[in-house]
Amino acid sequence: MIETPAPPTRATEVEPPGGSRPGAPRRVLEALADWIVPAENPGASIYGLIVIGALLAGESGRHESFAGTFAATAIATCLYWLAHAYAGILGSRLASRERLSARALLDALIHDLALLRGASVPLLALSLAALGGASQADAVTVAIWSVVASLIAFELLAGLRARAAPGELLLELSVGVAMGVAILALKIILQ
Repeated sequence: MIETPAPPTRATEVEPPGGSRPGAPRRVLEALADWIVPAENPGASIYGLIVIGALLAGESGRHESFAGTFAATAIATCLYWLAHAYAGILGSRLASRERLSARALLDALIHDLALLRGASVPLLALSLAALGGASQADAVTVAIWSVVASLIAFELLAGLRARAAPGELLLELSVGVAMGVAILALKIILQ
């Protein structure tokens, strides 16, 4: 039997050509990115980032206070997390004809915790902007821009980790920019 090697860990995927280690700022940024977008279920994290960015874009200006905006966004974040886990477990049960168990439900909720990590980016930006004295509307704008910047940064990081050629890297960055522009367009259209 032929053994296949274990897939590389994120640390080995990041090593630049020539074997030198990246500088301290890059290591810190990559560790932060790895926390926000964990190796286990990274798609849910990106989904949480996008959905909460779109929610903030759609709801900006609907609440008169920062507290109302934050509370609505935090509740919606939890609802998206529960809905994502529930949809996955229900879909799986419909396909497999299995019964719901507390363990399966708990496993689904744990698996989709990554969604909360992605959603934490705009929630943290919203909080920091408010603590810095920004108005409610400006804090929402900061949170939305944090989503746009994160999407572009994650696309860039994915391309660098994949050692994408310049044309491929441009495509990846274009996708991140397009997603960010779509969120900004939603904010503009709904205002």
